[in-house]
Amino acid sequence: MSLHSAWLTPQSVFLLSKSEPKPVTISVSSRVRASADVPDFLSADWLESRRKRPFGPRLNFSAEEAVHCQLDALKYNDQPRPDYGIEVMYRFAGFDPFERSTYFGPFFDLGQFERFRRIFHHSTYRVLLGHKERKILSSLFVKENRYKQRVWIRGSRPEEEEIFQFTMVQRVGGSWDGYWLTESLLHDGDAFAGGLAY
Repeated sequence: MSLHSAWLTPQSVFLLSKSEPKPVTISVSSRVRASADVPDFLSADWLESRRKRPFGPRLNFSAEEAVHCQLDALKYNDQPRPDYGIEVMYRFAGFDPFERSTYFGPFFDLGQFERFRRIFHHSTYRVLLGHKERKILSSLFVKENRYKQRVWIRGSRPEEEEIFQFTMVQRVGGSWDGYWLTESLLHDGDAFAGGLAY
């Protein structure tokens, strides 16, 4: 019986014994101690961390709000960690990572985040990172699910001003149904005149 006593409950001990039932005492402190050593499946702050999902497209965002959120992320690019604003832009990007994309104008392979990040650090697009001021020049719904917005940006460096055009597309069907994603972010002018090693 000592071999199987680890599996037996107090009720089963009572049923197996032929003599009078004797009160069985089980140390509660040993049970508590044993269960304290076993980690819980979910951490204590699981619910709070679940509410803090990575920032990106939301179903309730309008096209204007989606552009505004992306520009805010780029303005505070290095908060809470370096290039977090570019990560947000990558989450909003509506291109297929397995195909070459015209997100920045010319066809680029942007499937890897690092290539996407390098273009933002290029001299033309770096104006967006940590910019000081911006002004919406024009906004237009080209179609029901396509929106364009031109934005003037004053960068953090002296005499750094550029104009960019966001093209937002609202997806229809699939897992992104109803979300506004960025189809392209174009510079007004020849952004890659000097070439780009991405």
